[in-house]
Amino acid sequence: MSAHASNPLARGPVLLIGADGQLGTELRKALAARGIAPVMSSLHGTLPDGGTARACDLSAPGALAALVREVAPAAVINAAAYTAVDRAESEPALAARINAEAVRELGDTAKALGATVVHYSTDYVFAGDGTRPYREDDAPGPVSVYGRTKREGEQALAASGADAVTFRLAWVYAAHSANFLRTMLRVGSERDHLRVVADQVGAPTPAHWIAEASLKALEAGARGLYHLAPQGQTSWHAYAEAIFAGAVARGLLAKAPTVEAIPSSAYPTPAARPAWSVLDSSRLERDAGVRLPDWRVGLDEVLDQLTALPR
Repeated sequence: MSAHASNPLARGPVLLIGADGQLGTELRKALAARGIAPVMSSLHGTLPDGGTARACDLSAPGALAALVREVAPAAVINAAAYTAVDRAESEPALAARINAEAVRELGDTAKALGATVVHYSTDYVFAGDGTRPYREDDAPGPVSVYGRTKREGEQALAASGADAVTFRLAWVYAAHSANFLRTMLRVGSERDHLRVVADQVGAPTPAHWIAEASLKALEAGARGLYHLAPQGQTSWHAYAEAIFAGAVARGLLAKAPTVEAIPSSAYPTPAARPAWSVLDSSRLERDAGVRLPDWRVGLDEVLDQLTALPR
Protein backbone atom coordinates (compact mmCIF):
# COMPACT_ATOMS: atom_id res chain seq x y z
CA MET A 1 0.00 0.00 0.00
CA SER A 2 1.23 3.45 -0.89
CA ALA A 3 1.23 6.25 1.66
CA HIS A 4 -0.35 8.89 -0.58
CA ALA A 5 -1.01 12.17 1.16
CA SER A 6 -3.80 13.15 -1.22
CA ASN A 7 -6.87 11.38 -2.49
CA PRO A 8 -6.64 11.29 -6.31
CA LEU A 9 -10.43 11.57 -6.58
CA ALA A 10 -10.20 14.99 -4.93
CA ARG A 11 -7.06 16.16 -6.72
CA GLY A 12 -8.53 16.92 -10.14
CA PRO A 13 -10.62 15.53 -13.00
CA VAL A 14 -11.67 11.87 -12.93
CA LEU A 15 -11.90 9.95 -16.22
CA LEU A 16 -14.25 6.95 -16.22
CA ILE A 17 -13.64 4.58 -19.14
CA GLY A 18 -16.46 2.19 -19.98
CA ALA A 19 -19.08 4.35 -18.26
CA ASP A 20 -21.87 2.55 -20.14
CA GLY A 21 -21.16 -0.95 -18.79
CA GLN A 22 -22.38 -2.94 -15.81
CA LEU A 23 -19.60 -1.76 -13.50
CA GLY A 24 -19.27 1.65 -15.12
CA THR A 25 -22.93 2.39 -14.39
CA GLU A 26 -22.42 1.66 -10.69
CA LEU A 27 -19.17 3.64 -10.59
CA ARG A 28 -21.05 6.66 -11.94
CA LYS A 29 -23.45 6.38 -8.99
CA ALA A 30 -20.65 5.91 -6.44
CA LEU A 31 -18.77 8.92 -7.81
CA ALA A 32 -21.95 11.04 -7.86
CA ALA A 33 -22.49 10.19 -4.18
CA ARG A 34 -19.08 11.80 -3.58
CA GLY A 35 -20.04 14.90 -5.53
CA ILE A 36 -17.80 13.88 -8.44
CA ALA A 37 -18.95 14.30 -12.04
CA PRO A 38 -16.38 12.30 -14.04
CA VAL A 39 -15.44 12.79 -17.65
CA MET A 40 -16.97 9.66 -19.15
CA SER A 41 -16.14 7.56 -22.19
CA SER A 42 -17.86 4.69 -23.95
CA LEU A 43 -17.32 2.90 -27.24
CA HIS A 44 -19.92 4.91 -29.18
CA GLY A 45 -20.19 7.98 -26.95
CA THR A 46 -23.60 7.00 -25.58
CA LEU A 47 -24.90 5.92 -22.17
CA PRO A 48 -27.84 3.60 -21.30
CA ASP A 49 -29.80 6.48 -19.73
CA GLY A 50 -29.54 8.54 -22.90
CA GLY A 51 -26.64 10.64 -21.67
CA THR A 52 -23.55 11.35 -23.69
CA ALA A 53 -19.90 10.48 -23.19
CA ARG A 54 -16.66 10.79 -25.10
CA ALA A 55 -16.46 8.14 -27.80
CA CYS A 56 -13.35 6.02 -27.35
CA ASP A 57 -12.68 2.76 -29.20
CA LEU A 58 -10.12 0.83 -27.18
CA SER A 59 -9.45 -1.42 -30.17
CA ALA A 60 -7.97 1.56 -32.05
CA PRO A 61 -4.26 1.94 -31.24
CA GLY A 62 -3.54 5.26 -29.57
CA ALA A 63 -7.20 6.18 -28.97
CA LEU A 64 -7.13 5.67 -25.21
CA ALA A 65 -3.76 7.40 -24.80
CA ALA A 66 -5.06 10.40 -26.75
CA LEU A 67 -8.18 10.65 -24.59
CA VAL A 68 -6.16 10.48 -21.36
CA ARG A 69 -3.77 13.18 -22.59
CA GLU A 70 -6.71 15.39 -23.61
CA VAL A 71 -8.52 15.09 -20.26
CA ALA A 72 -5.31 15.16 -18.16
CA PRO A 73 -7.09 13.52 -15.21
CA ALA A 74 -5.86 13.07 -11.67
CA ALA A 75 -7.46 9.59 -11.70
CA VAL A 76 -8.48 7.21 -14.48
CA ILE A 77 -10.94 4.43 -13.67
CA ASN A 78 -10.89 1.72 -16.33
CA ALA A 79 -14.17 -0.20 -16.26
CA ALA A 80 -13.93 -1.21 -19.93
CA ALA A 81 -12.79 -4.61 -21.19
CA TYR A 82 -13.33 -7.25 -23.84
CA THR A 83 -15.50 -9.63 -21.80
CA ALA A 84 -17.02 -11.97 -24.42
CA VAL A 85 -15.27 -15.01 -22.97
CA ASP A 86 -16.26 -17.51 -25.66
CA ARG A 87 -15.93 -15.15 -28.63
CA ALA A 88 -12.41 -14.27 -27.48
CA GLU A 89 -11.31 -17.77 -28.50
CA SER A 90 -11.92 -16.80 -32.14
CA GLU A 91 -10.90 -13.13 -31.72
CA PRO A 92 -7.67 -13.38 -29.72
CA ALA A 93 -6.04 -10.36 -31.35
CA LEU A 94 -9.01 -8.09 -30.59
CA ALA A 95 -9.22 -9.35 -26.99
CA ALA A 96 -5.48 -8.74 -26.54
CA ARG A 97 -5.73 -5.26 -28.07
CA ILE A 98 -8.45 -4.16 -25.61
CA ASN A 99 -7.47 -6.13 -22.50
CA ALA A 100 -3.68 -5.84 -22.71
CA GLU A 101 -2.36 -3.35 -25.25
CA ALA A 102 -4.86 -0.58 -24.42
CA VAL A 103 -4.05 -1.08 -20.72
CA ARG A 104 -0.36 -0.71 -21.53
CA GLU A 105 -1.19 2.59 -23.29
CA LEU A 106 -3.20 3.67 -20.26
CA GLY A 107 -0.41 2.85 -17.83
CA ASP A 108 2.31 4.56 -19.87
CA THR A 109 0.22 7.70 -20.40
CA ALA A 110 -0.89 7.88 -16.76
CA LYS A 111 2.71 7.48 -15.64
CA ALA A 112 3.78 10.39 -17.85
CA LEU A 113 0.96 12.59 -16.54
CA GLY A 114 1.21 11.59 -12.89
CA ALA A 115 -2.35 10.21 -12.91
CA THR A 116 -3.57 7.36 -10.70
CA VAL A 117 -5.18 4.33 -12.41
CA VAL A 118 -7.94 2.09 -11.07
CA HIS A 119 -8.17 -1.11 -13.11
CA TYR A 120 -10.26 -4.28 -12.88
CA SER A 121 -9.19 -7.83 -13.65
CA THR A 122 -10.69 -11.27 -13.17
CA ASP A 123 -10.62 -14.68 -11.50
CA TYR A 124 -10.01 -16.07 -15.02
CA VAL A 125 -6.29 -15.35 -14.60
CA PHE A 126 -6.23 -18.58 -12.53
CA ALA A 127 -6.48 -22.14 -13.77
CA GLY A 128 -9.37 -22.87 -11.43
CA ASP A 129 -7.81 -25.99 -9.90
CA GLY A 130 -7.44 -24.50 -6.42
CA THR A 131 -8.74 -25.99 -3.19
CA ARG A 132 -8.57 -22.84 -1.03
CA PRO A 133 -9.44 -19.23 -1.89
CA TYR A 134 -6.88 -17.77 -4.28
CA ARG A 135 -4.53 -15.14 -2.87
CA GLU A 136 -2.93 -12.35 -4.88
CA ASP A 137 0.47 -14.07 -4.88
CA ASP A 138 -0.82 -17.42 -6.14
CA ALA A 139 0.55 -18.34 -9.56
CA PRO A 140 -1.74 -17.38 -12.45
CA GLY A 141 -2.51 -20.03 -15.06
CA PRO A 142 -5.26 -18.82 -17.38
CA VAL A 143 -7.04 -21.50 -19.42
CA SER A 144 -8.73 -19.16 -21.92
CA VAL A 145 -7.83 -16.33 -24.28
CA TYR A 146 -9.88 -13.97 -22.12
CA GLY A 147 -8.01 -14.97 -18.96
CA ARG A 148 -4.63 -14.76 -20.69
CA THR A 149 -5.29 -11.27 -22.09
CA LYS A 150 -6.56 -9.99 -18.75
CA ARG A 151 -3.40 -11.30 -17.09
CA GLU A 152 -1.31 -9.55 -19.75
CA GLY A 153 -3.18 -6.34 -18.91
CA GLU A 154 -2.32 -6.71 -15.22
CA GLN A 155 1.34 -7.17 -16.11
CA ALA A 156 1.38 -4.25 -18.54
CA LEU A 157 -0.09 -1.86 -15.99
CA ALA A 158 2.38 -2.98 -13.32
CA ALA A 159 5.31 -2.67 -15.74
CA SER A 160 4.32 0.90 -16.67
CA GLY A 161 5.25 2.11 -13.20
CA ALA A 162 2.04 4.14 -12.99
CA ASP A 163 0.49 4.84 -9.60
CA ALA A 164 -2.23 2.18 -9.82
CA VAL A 165 -4.50 -0.29 -8.09
CA THR A 166 -5.94 -3.39 -9.77
CA PHE A 167 -8.89 -5.33 -8.39
CA ARG A 168 -9.55 -8.92 -9.43
CA LEU A 169 -13.26 -9.69 -9.51
CA ALA A 170 -15.46 -12.75 -10.04
CA TRP A 171 -19.07 -13.49 -10.97
CA VAL A 172 -20.12 -9.85 -11.32
CA TYR A 173 -23.81 -8.96 -11.70
CA ALA A 174 -26.29 -6.11 -11.20
CA ALA A 175 -29.97 -5.25 -11.47
CA HIS A 176 -29.21 -4.03 -15.02
CA SER A 177 -27.03 -5.05 -17.97
CA ALA A 178 -26.40 -8.58 -19.19
CA ASN A 179 -25.50 -11.04 -16.42
CA PHE A 180 -26.35 -14.45 -14.95
CA LEU A 181 -29.03 -13.18 -12.57
CA ARG A 182 -30.97 -11.34 -15.28
CA THR A 183 -30.63 -14.30 -17.64
CA MET A 184 -31.98 -16.66 -14.98
CA LEU A 185 -34.97 -14.39 -14.27
CA ARG A 186 -35.79 -14.17 -17.98
CA VAL A 187 -35.38 -17.87 -18.71
CA GLY A 188 -37.05 -18.83 -15.43
CA SER A 189 -40.16 -16.93 -16.48
CA GLU A 190 -40.26 -18.86 -19.76
CA ARG A 191 -39.47 -22.45 -18.71
CA ASP A 192 -40.44 -24.92 -16.01
CA HIS A 193 -37.10 -26.74 -16.02
CA LEU A 194 -33.51 -25.52 -16.32
CA ARG A 195 -30.12 -27.24 -16.33
CA VAL A 196 -27.28 -25.33 -14.62
CA VAL A 197 -23.68 -26.37 -14.01
CA ALA A 198 -22.93 -27.33 -10.42
CA ASP A 199 -19.17 -27.98 -10.53
CA GLN A 200 -17.98 -24.38 -10.87
CA VAL A 201 -17.65 -22.51 -7.57
CA GLY A 202 -17.32 -18.80 -6.84
CA ALA A 203 -18.90 -15.86 -5.03
CA PRO A 204 -21.44 -13.73 -6.93
CA THR A 205 -20.47 -10.06 -6.56
CA PRO A 206 -22.84 -7.11 -7.03
CA ALA A 207 -21.39 -4.36 -9.21
CA HIS A 208 -22.56 -1.69 -6.76
CA TRP A 209 -20.49 -3.35 -4.02
CA ILE A 210 -17.44 -3.36 -6.29
CA ALA A 211 -17.86 0.30 -7.20
CA GLU A 212 -18.14 1.50 -3.61
CA ALA A 213 -15.44 -0.82 -2.24
CA SER A 214 -12.89 0.00 -4.92
CA LEU A 215 -13.34 3.76 -4.44
CA LYS A 216 -13.06 3.37 -0.66
CA ALA A 217 -9.88 1.35 -1.08
CA LEU A 218 -8.45 3.95 -3.48
CA GLU A 219 -9.23 6.71 -0.98
CA ALA A 220 -7.56 4.67 1.77
CA GLY A 221 -4.35 4.53 -0.26
CA ALA A 222 -4.55 0.98 -1.61
CA ARG A 223 -2.15 0.44 -4.52
CA GLY A 224 -0.99 -2.69 -6.28
CA LEU A 225 -3.03 -5.87 -6.76
CA TYR A 226 -6.04 -6.88 -4.67
CA HIS A 227 -8.80 -9.47 -4.72
CA LEU A 228 -12.28 -8.02 -4.20
CA ALA A 229 -14.94 -10.62 -3.52
CA PRO A 230 -17.71 -11.28 -0.97
CA GLN A 231 -17.55 -13.77 1.86
CA GLY A 232 -18.82 -17.28 1.21
CA GLN A 233 -19.02 -19.38 -1.93
CA THR A 234 -21.59 -21.18 -4.05
CA SER A 235 -22.03 -22.99 -7.36
CA TRP A 236 -23.85 -21.64 -10.41
CA HIS A 237 -26.59 -24.20 -9.69
CA ALA A 238 -27.07 -23.16 -6.07
CA TYR A 239 -26.85 -19.50 -7.08
CA ALA A 240 -29.65 -20.06 -9.60
CA GLU A 241 -31.81 -21.73 -6.95
CA ALA A 242 -31.19 -18.81 -4.56
CA ILE A 243 -32.15 -16.33 -7.31
CA PHE A 244 -35.43 -18.13 -7.96
CA ALA A 245 -36.29 -18.46 -4.26
CA GLY A 246 -35.66 -14.75 -3.71
CA ALA A 247 -37.53 -13.76 -6.87
CA VAL A 248 -40.63 -15.78 -5.96
CA ALA A 249 -40.62 -14.37 -2.42
CA ARG A 250 -40.62 -10.83 -3.88
CA GLY A 251 -43.21 -11.47 -6.59
CA LEU A 252 -40.68 -11.12 -9.41
CA LEU A 253 -41.58 -14.64 -10.55
CA ALA A 254 -44.88 -16.45 -10.13
CA LYS A 255 -43.15 -19.76 -9.44
CA ALA A 256 -39.64 -21.17 -9.47
CA PRO A 257 -38.59 -23.60 -12.19
CA THR A 258 -36.90 -26.83 -11.21
CA VAL A 259 -33.13 -26.51 -11.56
CA GLU A 260 -31.21 -29.65 -12.53
CA ALA A 261 -27.57 -29.80 -11.51
CA ILE A 262 -25.27 -30.78 -14.38
CA PRO A 263 -21.48 -31.06 -14.81
CA SER A 264 -19.61 -28.58 -16.99
CA SER A 265 -18.96 -31.42 -19.43
CA ALA A 266 -22.70 -31.47 -20.21
CA TYR A 267 -22.59 -27.81 -21.23
CA PRO A 268 -19.53 -27.44 -23.48
CA THR A 269 -18.35 -23.92 -24.36
CA PRO A 270 -15.58 -22.66 -26.68
CA ALA A 271 -13.65 -21.25 -23.70
CA ALA A 272 -12.79 -23.28 -20.63
CA ARG A 273 -14.08 -21.86 -17.33
CA PRO A 274 -12.20 -22.06 -14.02
CA ALA A 275 -13.89 -24.66 -11.81
CA TRP A 276 -12.71 -22.81 -8.70
CA SER A 277 -13.10 -19.01 -8.67
CA VAL A 278 -13.07 -18.28 -4.93
CA LEU A 279 -10.89 -15.27 -4.12
CA ASP A 280 -9.31 -14.46 -0.75
CA SER A 281 -9.88 -10.74 -0.11
CA SER A 282 -8.20 -10.56 3.30
CA ARG A 283 -5.30 -8.43 1.99
CA LEU A 284 -7.76 -5.67 1.02
CA GLU A 285 -9.37 -5.78 4.46
CA ARG A 286 -5.96 -5.63 6.13
CA ASP A 287 -4.59 -2.78 3.99
CA ALA A 288 -7.68 -0.64 3.37
CA GLY A 289 -10.29 -1.77 5.90
CA VAL A 290 -12.60 -2.92 3.09
CA ARG A 291 -14.54 -6.17 3.56
CA LEU A 292 -17.59 -7.28 1.58
CA PRO A 293 -20.43 -9.14 3.35
CA ASP A 294 -21.63 -12.62 2.42
CA TRP A 295 -22.69 -13.03 -1.22
CA ARG A 296 -26.28 -13.83 -0.16
CA VAL A 297 -26.63 -10.34 1.35
CA GLY A 298 -25.70 -8.89 -2.02
CA LEU A 299 -28.23 -11.07 -3.82
CA ASP A 300 -30.97 -9.81 -1.52
CA GLU A 301 -29.94 -6.20 -2.22
CA VAL A 302 -29.99 -6.64 -5.99
CA LEU A 303 -33.34 -8.47 -5.94
CA ASP A 304 -34.70 -5.63 -3.79
CA GLN A 305 -33.44 -3.14 -6.40
CA LEU A 306 -35.28 -5.07 -9.10
CA THR A 307 -38.43 -5.20 -6.98
CA ALA A 308 -38.37 -1.42 -6.66
CA LEU A 309 -38.28 -0.89 -10.45
CA PRO A 310 -41.55 -0.05 -12.26
CA ARG A 311 -43.10 -3.17 -13.78
